[in-house]
Amino acid sequence: MSMTYRVEAYNLSHASENRIHDDATAQRFGFTGGLVPGVEVFAYCCHPAVERWGRDFLRRGEISTEFQKPVYDGRMATVTATPEADGFALAVESEGVACANGFARLPDLPNEAVSVAEWPATFPPETRPKADDGSLAPGLWLGTRALALTPQVLADYLRDVRETAPLYADESLAHPGLVLRICNWLLTQNVVLGPWIHIGSKLRFHGEARLGEGLTARGRITANIDRKGHRIVTIEALVLADATRPIARVTHDAIWRPRQMAEAEA
Repeated sequence: MSMTYRVEAYNLSHASENRIHDDATAQRFGFTGGLVPGVEVFAYCCHPAVERWGRDFLRRGEISTEFQKPVYDGRMATVTATPEADGFALAVESEGVACANGFARLPDLPNEAVSVAEWPATFPPETRPKADDGSLAPGLWLGTRALALTPQVLADYLRDVRETAPLYADESLAHPGLVLRICNWLLTQNVVLGPWIHIGSKLRFHGEARLGEGLTARGRITANIDRKGHRIVTIEALVLADATRPIARVTHDAIWRPRQMAEAEA
């Protein structure tokens, strides 16, 4: 039987540097208003998986999400998790529009060990270059500054994504949406971007992120391609707790230069 989870979406990036979350900018790109960030739509998708598998999902689960249409601030979003042979097919709908899909599973076998030494520590530059094909070239390594998982940070995120599961607060754990949000920093802390759009991610969890730890990400750009006029970057990332303990392996995709920008500059 399918599970459904309904949540009132909240655009917690309305005032961020990425103006695609601002109503006026988003409307110039043809959207109704500012887009709720993809990492928060991802966070909504995690709810059925954690409800089904609990902490085991945060320790070794897998989830993928792709975003097709925006979810808007203040609108209701419904996540439907439909059982399949080895997991859940995920679908997100808002006001009759199909917005995202994905898949979540809990593998039978334990995760393969991750060698942190194979992921070089790289730090964001003091002065970020403009995003272009050079600063986002395949093969480049990127890093982030640390996010301290304080009681306020954990509580604020649970409030902002309207999370109702008691697990996170009861066990002082970071929400997986907060883990994925660190991967956005691989872009925003390393280059100056115009309006950009997160379009999908795949995660394999290796451990829980806990109160008192510092989260960082290390990543390598594996692709920078043109698709229908959009410039799309792919980053293979590792999220770490206290720079030592693997939390998640991530494949992160984003449109760093929408075709509307190219058309406006032509």
